[in-house]
Amino acid sequence: MEVLDILDRINEIEVFYEPIFSADSHSIVAYEVSGKLLINDKTIDIVNLTYDSTIPEDLRKEAELTLIKKAVTEVKDSLNDFYVYLPCNPNLFMTDVGDAYFQAIKQTIGESLLSKIFLVIPAHKYEGEADELQHPIRYMKTYGVKIALDEIGKESKLDQILMLEPTVLKININQLNYNAWGSQSHVFTTIQSLAIKMGAALMFNDIKTDYQLHHAWKHGARYFKGEYLQKPSTHLNPKDSLKERFRNDCKQFIATERKQLELKYEEMKKLKKDIATIVDQSKLQSHDEESLLALANKLTKYAFRFYICNEEGFQISPNIVRRNGNWIVEKEAIGKNWSWRPYFLLNIIKLKDDVKGELSNIYSDIKTGELTRTFSMALADNEYLFVDISYDYLYEHNLLH
Repeated sequence: MEVLDILDRINEIEVFYEPIFSADSHSIVAYEVSGKLLINDKTIDIVNLTYDSTIPEDLRKEAELTLIKKAVTEVKDSLNDFYVYLPCNPNLFMTDVGDAYFQAIKQTIGESLLSKIFLVIPAHKYEGEADELQHPIRYMKTYGVKIALDEIGKESKLDQILMLEPTVLKININQLNYNAWGSQSHVFTTIQSLAIKMGAALMFNDIKTDYQLHHAWKHGARYFKGEYLQKPSTHLNPKDSLKERFRNDCKQFIATERKQLELKYEEMKKLKKDIATIVDQSKLQSHDEESLLALANKLTKYAFRFYICNEEGFQISPNIVRRNGNWIVEKEAIGKNWSWRPYFLLNIIKLKDDVKGELSNIYSDIKTGELTRTFSMALADNEYLFVDISYDYLYEHNLLH
């Protein structure tokens, strides 16, 4: 790529706008900006160019600023109706602590419309210290400029996300594909929880099929973007141009999800009832191994481990554990305290308040690493039973998610 060719034709950059759809209104609420430049029959993606270290830094910065200025100039009269997401290479942004970017935007649209601007920043690509990036961003936020952190995934740093306080977290839909995400699913769950606590919205990019749209919707996306909805174009589309189709898609998602949740609820209710009935019909005593093993044989279909605690969380029974098809007694567990576990004491209070039994959310067991749920119920004399449900049972009854 000839640097002089880019420099000579930099003002010929063509701006493209990709619609961003909202899950609540089913309409276009924003556009994300990208740019292309045609040189010698070769199309250059401007956003990719800004990360090409073989090109001088000042030229890359000029290309991104030219794209930004063109975009905000073109959409200025539409900013009362839409937000606009502008690309921002954090390394170029920080060459003058963000001043060139801020001035380019402010001088083009004025301060009154700065609240309609998002800077799209892949923070994990920033080569400096995160707290350095934080300062100019915080300053721009005082004028209403918002931040969307791009390419959120396994390379993202949680402390960096917290520090930058983004309004939107952007995730590629392909990261929800098991083959692509795989063992990093816990990373996504963590990011999802973090977004909820921060009040940040999730946006899913690169949606190519209705299945991917459904998947994103199911995983808590508020915003959607991709060719299945509408491809980037050089003009803005009417905000309701896809509303009917999108709404019909969502109605199908809702119907499917409701059916699955109803089936799951019935399976969970049956599991709780079955175990509670078995326990109620057993002559269970926390210090009697024979009665514990008798209960174990009745729980073989459901569980791989159970134990009994008092209301302070001290274990008063051994662990009864199924290993290689047999139930064994682990006496060394007696006396351990489990009150440090999140929600343990609150769960005890619930069980004391006439609740027949509780079934936990899905989690990974510390010892086995397998996904499980724990059923807990109150016994006599302020004792509490905890039954860890086997992965096989959860899988067979669609209770893993």
